[in-house]
Amino acid sequence: MSGRIAVIGAGAWGTALAAAATRGGGDCVLWGRDAETVAEINETRRNSRYLGNIALPDGFSATADLGEALDGAVIVLLAVPAQTLATVVADCAETAARASLFMSCAKGIDRETGQSMTAIIADTFGRDRAAVLSGPSFAADVAAGLPTAVTVAAGQLETAHALAAALSGPTLRCYASDDVAGVELGGALKNVLAIAAGIVHGRALGASALAAMTTRGFAELRRVAAALGGQPETLSGLSGLGDLILTCGSEKSRNFAYGAALGRGNSLKDLPLAEGVHTASMAARLAHEAGVEAPIIEAVDAILAGRTGIDETIGGLMARPLKAET
Repeated sequence: MSGRIAVIGAGAWGTALAAAATRGGGDCVLWGRDAETVAEINETRRNSRYLGNIALPDGFSATADLGEALDGAVIVLLAVPAQTLATVVADCAETAARASLFMSCAKGIDRETGQSMTAIIADTFGRDRAAVLSGPSFAADVAAGLPTAVTVAAGQLETAHALAAALSGPTLRCYASDDVAGVELGGALKNVLAIAAGIVHGRALGASALAAMTTRGFAELRRVAAALGGQPETLSGLSGLGDLILTCGSEKSRNFAYGAALGRGNSLKDLPLAEGVHTASMAARLAHEAGVEAPIIEAVDAILAGRTGIDETIGGLMARPLKAET
């Protein structure tokens, strides 16, 4: 699958993806709303607001004109926050080519409708034009050209392979999958679990507690995702276990950092966007409706909603009835 790649969203993740696609030889253009960010990228090869002093490769341009970015684009990477994706998709519908394929690069569930990101894309463009990219990837690492591997999923495996080939390069390796639900759910649910891991870390509960939370969180992620249509083997791969390992152990993860601030009792006012905050309530609701036990996801939702305190919640989790591990 050759042709122009448009990356929509000039935040940290969108800029990083544009850099990776360019290093792989792709003809790429990056769209952003902020004119100052667009000008800085074009003039200095930096996006200091989101990526500090990381040098971006030559070969891609940035624009504040959405029509210009979409003109002739074969692949459109939607690197915008999950809760704004529906609006951006609607904006793209006015000018996108009929042959364009749209790939969600956001990890979340729409908090109003419970829809996945590809379902939102499919509502406008059709399911055969919807795909998803997810996996263990910090934007700063990808932007700096550090080796990273992710999963690309589409309804047809042949399409996924073509997309993986188009986006892969010397610093980004893409694996193909046709399990769209599994790849999306892995990314969305791990954000909620990363908040839980951050709370454990911020509360200084110890490495043993963090390992236990991450492991039991993974079991929960697999149960919920399977009930909602994901394949267990997918959740054991990059877009499930891989992403969970990355985000449950570093404050470079926005969700982990948010949880750590909660655990310490710090102010949350100036923290960057953590998608798991918006996903938690819908994830808990979907698990409940599917009849799946998800005590950690439910606990995060209760803490974020202010229905319970952290210490009370931890005590409740530890006091749950004993059972077999598997």
